[in-house]
Amino acid sequence: MPAIPLAYNVRSLRVRWRTTIATVLGIALVVAVFVMVMALARGLKSTYIQTGDPMNLLVLRRGSTAESSSQIMREEMMRRKYMPGIARDEQGRPFFSPEIIVLIYLNRIDAEVGGNVIVRGMGEMGLALRPNVTISEGRMFEPGRRECIVSRRLSDRFANCRVGDRFQAGKAEWTVVGIFEAGKSAYESEIWADADEVRAAFSRNFYGSMLVRPESEAAADAIVRRIESDRTLSARVLREVDYYKDQTKTAGPIQFMGGFLATIMSIGAAFSAMNTMYAAVGARTREIGTLRVLGFRRRAIYGSFLLESLILAAVGGLVGCLISLPLNGVATGTFSWTSFSEVAFEFRITPELLGKGMLFALAMGALGGLLPARMAAQKPVLAALKS
Repeated sequence: MPAIPLAYNVRSLRVRWRTTIATVLGIALVVAVFVMVMALARGLKSTYIQTGDPMNLLVLRRGSTAESSSQIMREEMMRRKYMPGIARDEQGRPFFSPEIIVLIYLNRIDAEVGGNVIVRGMGEMGLALRPNVTISEGRMFEPGRRECIVSRRLSDRFANCRVGDRFQAGKAEWTVVGIFEAGKSAYESEIWADADEVRAAFSRNFYGSMLVRPESEAAADAIVRRIESDRTLSARVLREVDYYKDQTKTAGPIQFMGGFLATIMSIGAAFSAMNTMYAAVGARTREIGTLRVLGFRRRAIYGSFLLESLILAAVGGLVGCLISLPLNGVATGTFSWTSFSEVAFEFRITPELLGKGMLFALAMGALGGLLPARMAAQKPVLAALKS
Protein backbone atom coordinates (compact mmCIF):
# COMPACT_ATOMS: atom_id res chain seq x y z
CA MET A 1 0.00 0.00 0.00
CA PRO A 2 1.46 3.45 -0.88
CA ALA A 3 2.16 6.15 1.67
CA ILE A 4 -0.56 8.58 2.71
CA PRO A 5 -0.57 11.57 0.30
CA LEU A 6 1.18 14.71 1.53
CA ALA A 7 -1.88 16.76 0.57
CA TYR A 8 -3.75 15.07 3.43
CA ASN A 9 -1.31 16.52 6.00
CA VAL A 10 -1.29 19.97 4.38
CA ARG A 11 -5.11 20.17 4.41
CA SER A 12 -5.17 19.04 8.03
CA LEU A 13 -2.77 21.80 9.06
CA ARG A 14 -4.81 24.33 7.12
CA VAL A 15 -8.08 23.29 8.77
CA ARG A 16 -6.53 23.64 12.24
CA TRP A 17 -4.86 26.92 11.36
CA ARG A 18 -5.00 28.46 14.84
CA THR A 19 -2.96 25.74 16.53
CA THR A 20 -0.75 25.51 13.46
CA ILE A 21 0.14 29.23 13.63
CA ALA A 22 0.75 29.07 17.39
CA THR A 23 3.14 26.15 17.02
CA VAL A 24 4.94 27.68 14.02
CA LEU A 25 5.49 30.94 15.90
CA GLY A 26 6.78 29.10 18.98
CA ILE A 27 9.34 27.18 16.94
CA ALA A 28 10.21 30.31 14.93
CA LEU A 29 10.99 32.24 18.13
CA VAL A 30 13.31 29.52 19.39
CA VAL A 31 15.14 29.26 16.04
CA ALA A 32 15.46 33.06 15.79
CA VAL A 33 17.01 33.26 19.27
CA PHE A 34 19.34 30.36 18.48
CA VAL A 35 20.55 31.92 15.20
CA MET A 36 20.92 35.40 16.71
CA VAL A 37 22.99 34.27 19.68
CA MET A 38 25.18 32.03 17.55
CA ALA A 39 25.62 34.91 15.07
CA LEU A 40 26.71 37.08 17.98
CA ALA A 41 29.38 34.58 19.04
CA ARG A 42 30.44 33.95 15.44
CA GLY A 43 30.82 37.65 14.75
CA LEU A 44 32.97 38.08 17.85
CA LYS A 45 35.18 35.15 16.86
CA SER A 46 35.49 36.44 13.30
CA THR A 47 36.65 39.82 14.62
CA TYR A 48 39.63 38.23 16.36
CA ILE A 49 40.41 35.63 13.68
CA GLN A 50 40.83 38.26 10.94
CA THR A 51 43.09 40.44 13.10
CA GLY A 52 46.82 40.60 12.56
CA ASP A 53 49.34 39.94 9.81
CA PRO A 54 50.67 36.36 9.42
CA MET A 55 54.22 37.69 8.98
CA ASN A 56 54.22 39.80 12.16
CA LEU A 57 55.70 38.50 15.40
CA LEU A 58 54.37 39.65 18.77
CA VAL A 59 56.73 39.64 21.75
CA LEU A 60 55.26 39.44 25.26
CA ARG A 61 56.66 38.96 28.73
CA ARG A 62 56.80 35.24 29.50
CA GLY A 63 53.75 34.20 31.53
CA SER A 64 51.53 36.99 30.19
CA THR A 65 48.29 35.99 28.49
CA ALA A 66 47.54 39.42 27.02
CA GLU A 67 49.31 42.62 26.01
CA SER A 68 47.64 44.48 28.87
CA SER A 69 49.35 42.29 31.49
CA SER A 70 52.79 42.20 29.83
CA GLN A 71 55.70 44.44 30.87
CA ILE A 72 58.91 44.97 28.89
CA MET A 73 61.33 47.66 30.07
CA ARG A 74 62.35 50.38 27.64
CA GLU A 75 66.05 49.43 27.75
CA GLU A 76 65.24 45.82 26.90
CA MET A 77 63.00 46.95 24.07
CA MET A 78 65.51 49.30 22.43
CA ARG A 79 68.29 46.70 22.46
CA ARG A 80 66.26 44.54 20.11
CA LYS A 81 65.11 47.20 17.66
CA TYR A 82 68.00 46.55 15.26
CA MET A 83 68.23 42.77 15.58
CA PRO A 84 69.37 40.89 12.47
CA GLY A 85 66.50 39.51 10.43
CA ILE A 86 64.01 42.37 10.98
CA ALA A 87 62.64 43.73 7.70
CA ARG A 88 63.24 47.40 6.82
CA ASP A 89 61.40 49.97 4.75
CA GLU A 90 62.83 52.00 1.85
CA GLN A 91 64.37 54.49 4.27
CA GLY A 92 66.13 51.75 6.23
CA ARG A 93 63.85 51.92 9.27
CA PRO A 94 63.17 48.53 10.90
CA PHE A 95 59.58 47.27 10.99
CA PHE A 96 59.56 47.40 14.77
CA SER A 97 56.93 48.94 17.05
CA PRO A 98 57.13 49.14 20.85
CA GLU A 99 53.56 49.18 22.13
CA ILE A 100 51.55 49.57 25.32
CA ILE A 101 47.89 49.00 26.17
CA VAL A 102 45.94 51.08 28.70
CA LEU A 103 42.23 51.31 29.50
CA ILE A 104 40.27 54.53 29.70
CA TYR A 105 36.63 55.21 30.50
CA LEU A 106 34.55 57.10 27.93
CA ASN A 107 30.90 58.12 27.87
CA ARG A 108 28.65 56.67 25.20
CA ILE A 109 26.82 58.93 22.78
CA ASP A 110 23.29 57.67 23.44
CA ALA A 111 23.54 56.30 26.98
CA GLU A 112 24.26 57.57 30.46
CA VAL A 113 26.57 54.64 31.18
CA GLY A 114 29.99 54.61 29.50
CA GLY A 115 32.50 51.83 28.99
CA ASN A 116 36.17 50.89 29.05
CA VAL A 117 38.06 51.50 25.81
CA ILE A 118 41.53 50.34 24.79
CA VAL A 119 44.16 52.97 24.03
CA ARG A 120 47.10 51.48 22.15
CA GLY A 121 50.36 53.38 22.23
CA MET A 122 52.56 52.45 19.26
CA GLY A 123 55.85 53.33 17.64
CA GLU A 124 56.39 55.15 14.35
CA MET A 125 56.07 51.90 12.37
CA GLY A 126 52.88 50.79 14.09
CA LEU A 127 50.62 51.73 11.18
CA ALA A 128 52.99 50.28 8.55
CA LEU A 129 52.91 46.94 10.38
CA ARG A 130 49.13 46.83 9.92
CA PRO A 131 48.54 47.13 6.16
CA ASN A 132 44.82 46.34 6.49
CA VAL A 133 44.25 49.58 8.43
CA THR A 134 43.36 52.73 6.51
CA ILE A 135 42.74 56.27 7.72
CA SER A 136 39.36 57.18 6.24
CA GLU A 137 39.05 60.64 7.74
CA GLY A 138 41.62 63.17 8.94
CA ARG A 139 45.29 62.16 9.27
CA MET A 140 47.74 60.08 11.28
CA PHE A 141 48.72 61.36 14.73
CA GLU A 142 52.04 63.17 15.15
CA PRO A 143 54.26 62.31 18.15
CA GLY A 144 54.75 65.06 20.72
CA ARG A 145 51.39 66.76 20.16
CA ARG A 146 49.03 64.62 22.30
CA GLU A 147 47.14 63.47 19.24
CA CYS A 148 45.30 60.22 18.58
CA ILE A 149 43.25 58.44 15.94
CA VAL A 150 40.03 56.56 16.74
CA SER A 151 38.41 53.60 15.02
CA ARG A 152 35.25 54.29 13.05
CA ARG A 153 33.15 52.02 15.27
CA LEU A 154 34.29 53.68 18.49
CA SER A 155 33.72 57.08 16.91
CA ASP A 156 30.12 56.10 16.22
CA ARG A 157 29.52 54.77 19.75
CA PHE A 158 31.42 57.05 22.13
CA ALA A 159 31.30 60.77 22.83
CA ASN A 160 34.17 63.15 21.97
CA CYS A 161 35.69 60.69 19.48
CA ARG A 162 35.20 62.51 16.20
CA VAL A 163 37.84 64.45 14.30
CA GLY A 164 38.54 67.70 16.13
CA ASP A 165 37.11 66.50 19.47
CA ARG A 166 39.12 66.33 22.66
CA PHE A 167 38.92 64.09 25.71
CA GLN A 168 40.80 63.73 28.98
CA ALA A 169 42.69 60.49 29.64
CA GLY A 170 45.46 60.02 32.17
CA LYS A 171 47.41 63.22 32.76
CA ALA A 172 46.79 64.61 29.28
CA GLU A 173 44.08 65.96 27.03
CA TRP A 174 44.04 64.20 23.67
CA THR A 175 42.95 65.61 20.34
CA VAL A 176 41.33 63.32 17.77
CA VAL A 177 42.95 64.00 14.39
CA GLY A 178 41.86 60.95 12.41
CA ILE A 179 39.37 58.11 12.04
CA PHE A 180 40.64 54.71 10.90
CA GLU A 181 39.02 51.52 9.64
CA ALA A 182 40.58 48.12 10.21
CA GLY A 183 38.64 45.65 8.07
CA LYS A 184 36.27 44.53 10.86
CA SER A 185 39.19 43.34 12.99
CA ALA A 186 39.77 43.72 16.73
CA TYR A 187 41.68 46.95 16.06
CA GLU A 188 38.31 48.60 15.45
CA SER A 189 37.83 48.56 19.23
CA GLU A 190 40.89 50.75 19.88
CA ILE A 191 42.24 54.29 20.01
CA TRP A 192 45.83 54.75 18.78
CA ALA A 193 48.42 57.26 19.95
CA ASP A 194 52.20 57.56 20.33
CA ALA A 195 53.60 54.94 22.71
CA ASP A 196 55.91 57.25 24.65
CA GLU A 197 53.19 59.85 25.11
CA VAL A 198 50.82 57.17 26.41
CA ARG A 199 53.48 55.91 28.82
CA ALA A 200 54.06 59.44 30.14
CA ALA A 201 50.35 60.26 30.45
CA PHE A 202 49.64 57.09 32.43
CA SER A 203 52.89 57.01 34.46
CA ARG A 204 54.23 53.80 32.90
CA ASN A 205 57.96 53.14 32.83
CA PHE A 206 57.58 50.08 30.59
CA TYR A 207 56.03 48.89 27.33
CA GLY A 208 53.61 46.01 27.05
CA SER A 209 54.75 44.32 23.85
CA MET A 210 56.75 44.75 20.69
CA LEU A 211 55.61 43.99 17.18
CA VAL A 212 58.18 43.10 14.53
CA ARG A 213 58.14 41.88 10.93
CA PRO A 214 60.95 39.49 9.94
CA GLU A 215 62.53 39.43 6.49
CA SER A 216 61.54 35.81 5.85
CA GLU A 217 60.35 32.62 7.50
CA ALA A 218 63.94 31.63 8.23
CA ALA A 219 64.57 35.05 9.80
CA ALA A 220 61.39 34.66 11.85
CA ASP A 221 62.62 31.36 13.30
CA ALA A 222 65.98 32.94 14.13
CA ILE A 223 64.32 35.91 15.86
CA VAL A 224 62.12 33.60 17.93
CA ARG A 225 65.12 31.54 19.06
CA ARG A 226 67.18 34.62 19.85
CA ILE A 227 64.51 36.35 21.94
CA GLU A 228 63.23 33.29 23.78
CA SER A 229 66.76 32.15 24.66
CA ASP A 230 67.61 35.56 26.15
CA ARG A 231 67.17 35.09 29.90
CA THR A 232 67.52 38.81 30.62
CA LEU A 233 64.38 39.51 28.63
CA SER A 234 62.29 36.48 29.72
CA ALA A 235 59.89 36.84 26.80
CA ARG A 236 57.87 34.63 24.49
CA VAL A 237 57.25 35.18 20.79
CA LEU A 238 54.19 34.17 18.82
CA ARG A 239 52.59 34.99 15.52
CA GLU A 240 50.31 37.99 15.76
CA VAL A 241 47.45 36.04 14.15
CA ASP A 242 47.87 33.20 16.66
CA TYR A 243 47.68 35.63 19.55
CA TYR A 244 44.33 36.99 18.36
CA LYS A 245 42.95 33.54 17.58
CA ASP A 246 43.59 32.68 21.22
CA GLN A 247 41.47 35.67 22.22
CA THR A 248 38.37 34.03 20.68
CA LYS A 249 37.67 32.43 24.08
CA THR A 250 35.82 35.70 24.78
CA ALA A 251 32.98 34.24 22.71
CA GLY A 252 32.83 31.10 24.89
CA PRO A 253 30.43 32.47 27.56
CA ILE A 254 28.15 33.87 24.85
CA GLN A 255 27.98 30.50 23.09
CA PHE A 256 27.30 28.70 26.37
CA MET A 257 24.57 31.15 27.35
CA GLY A 258 23.02 30.96 23.90
CA GLY A 259 23.10 27.18 23.85
CA PHE A 260 21.56 26.97 27.33
CA LEU A 261 18.83 29.48 26.47
CA ALA A 262 18.05 27.74 23.18
CA THR A 263 17.88 24.34 24.91
CA ILE A 264 15.39 25.57 27.53
CA MET A 265 13.24 27.26 24.91
CA SER A 266 13.40 24.27 22.57
CA ILE A 267 11.88 22.06 25.26
CA GLY A 268 8.88 24.38 25.39
CA ALA A 269 8.63 24.48 21.60
CA ALA A 270 8.82 20.68 21.38
CA PHE A 271 5.98 20.38 23.90
CA SER A 272 4.00 22.91 21.86
CA ALA A 273 4.43 20.77 18.75
CA MET A 274 3.55 17.68 20.76
CA ASN A 275 0.34 19.26 22.07
CA THR A 276 -0.63 20.29 18.55
CA MET A 277 -0.09 16.78 17.23
CA TYR A 278 -1.91 15.15 20.17
CA ALA A 279 -4.85 17.47 19.47
CA ALA A 280 -4.73 16.50 15.81
CA VAL A 281 -4.74 12.80 16.69
CA GLY A 282 -7.68 13.26 19.06
CA ALA A 283 -9.71 15.21 16.50
CA ARG A 284 -8.98 12.77 13.69
CA THR A 285 -9.58 9.46 15.43
CA ARG A 286 -12.30 8.45 12.98
CA GLU A 287 -10.11 9.52 10.06
CA ILE A 288 -7.36 7.26 11.38
CA GLY A 289 -9.80 4.32 11.53
CA THR A 290 -10.93 5.07 7.99
CA LEU A 291 -7.31 5.10 6.79
CA ARG A 292 -6.81 1.67 8.34
CA VAL A 293 -9.95 0.32 6.68
CA LEU A 294 -8.72 1.65 3.33
CA GLY A 295 -5.64 -0.49 3.77
CA PHE A 296 -3.01 1.94 5.00
CA ARG A 297 -0.63 0.21 7.39
CA ARG A 298 0.39 1.38 10.84
CA ARG A 299 3.81 2.45 9.58
CA ALA A 300 2.18 4.65 6.90
CA ILE A 301 0.01 6.38 9.51
CA TYR A 302 3.01 6.73 11.82
CA GLY A 303 5.08 8.27 9.04
CA SER A 304 2.25 10.58 7.96
CA PHE A 305 1.75 12.12 11.41
CA LEU A 306 5.50 12.40 12.00
CA LEU A 307 5.84 14.12 8.62
CA GLU A 308 3.08 16.53 9.60
CA SER A 309 5.04 17.49 12.72
CA LEU A 310 8.19 17.97 10.64
CA ILE A 311 6.28 20.23 8.22
CA LEU A 312 5.23 22.38 11.17
CA ALA A 313 8.83 22.56 12.38
CA ALA A 314 10.22 23.32 8.92
CA VAL A 315 7.85 26.24 8.43
CA GLY A 316 8.66 27.50 11.93
CA GLY A 317 12.38 27.16 11.27
CA LEU A 318 12.10 29.07 7.99
CA VAL A 319 10.16 31.89 9.67
CA GLY A 320 12.74 32.01 12.49
CA CYS A 321 15.62 32.26 10.02
CA LEU A 322 13.86 35.07 8.15
CA ILE A 323 13.28 36.94 11.44
CA SER A 324 16.99 36.76 12.28
CA LEU A 325 18.31 37.81 8.84
CA PRO A 326 17.97 41.62 9.34
CA LEU A 327 20.56 41.38 12.14
CA ASN A 328 23.29 40.25 9.75
CA GLY A 329 25.98 42.93 9.63
CA VAL A 330 24.52 44.97 12.50
CA ALA A 331 27.35 46.45 14.60
CA THR A 332 27.33 46.02 18.36
CA GLY A 333 29.75 45.63 21.24
CA THR A 334 30.32 43.42 24.25
CA PHE A 335 32.60 43.24 27.26
CA SER A 336 35.82 41.27 26.82
CA TRP A 337 36.98 39.35 29.89
CA THR A 338 40.46 39.16 28.38
CA SER A 339 41.09 42.89 27.97
CA PHE A 340 38.33 44.15 30.33
CA SER A 341 37.18 46.55 27.65
CA GLU A 342 34.45 46.84 25.05
CA VAL A 343 34.93 44.89 21.82
CA ALA A 344 33.09 46.14 18.73
CA PHE A 345 31.96 43.58 16.15
CA GLU A 346 29.12 42.61 13.80
CA PHE A 347 26.51 39.87 13.82
CA ARG A 348 27.49 37.25 11.24
CA ILE A 349 24.65 35.11 9.90
CA THR A 350 26.02 32.61 7.38
CA PRO A 351 24.28 29.95 5.26
CA GLU A 352 25.86 27.34 7.51
CA LEU A 353 24.32 28.95 10.58
CA LEU A 354 20.90 29.13 8.90
CA GLY A 355 21.24 25.45 8.03
CA LYS A 356 21.93 24.63 11.67
CA GLY A 357 18.86 26.64 12.62
CA MET A 358 16.72 24.55 10.26
CA LEU A 359 18.17 21.31 11.63
CA PHE A 360 17.44 22.56 15.13
CA ALA A 361 13.82 23.22 14.13
CA LEU A 362 13.43 19.77 12.55
CA ALA A 363 14.86 18.17 15.69
CA MET A 364 12.20 19.93 17.75
CA GLY A 365 9.53 18.80 15.30
CA ALA A 366 10.72 15.20 15.43
CA LEU A 367 10.74 15.16 19.23
CA GLY A 368 7.29 16.73 19.35
CA GLY A 369 5.81 14.33 16.80
CA LEU A 370 7.20 10.93 17.83
CA LEU A 371 4.74 10.09 20.63
CA PRO A 372 1.58 11.49 18.95
CA ALA A 373 2.46 9.65 15.72
CA ARG A 374 2.98 6.42 17.65
CA MET A 375 -0.37 6.92 19.39
CA ALA A 376 -2.13 7.43 16.06
CA ALA A 377 -0.54 4.34 14.50
CA GLN A 378 -1.52 2.08 17.42
CA LYS A 379 -5.22 2.98 17.57
CA PRO A 380 -7.43 -0.10 17.07
CA VAL A 381 -9.53 0.10 13.91
CA LEU A 382 -12.92 -0.61 15.49
CA ALA A 383 -12.38 1.73 18.44
CA ALA A 384 -11.30 4.48 16.05
CA LEU A 385 -14.40 4.04 13.85
CA LYS A 386 -16.77 4.05 16.85
CA SER A 387 -15.34 7.23 18.43
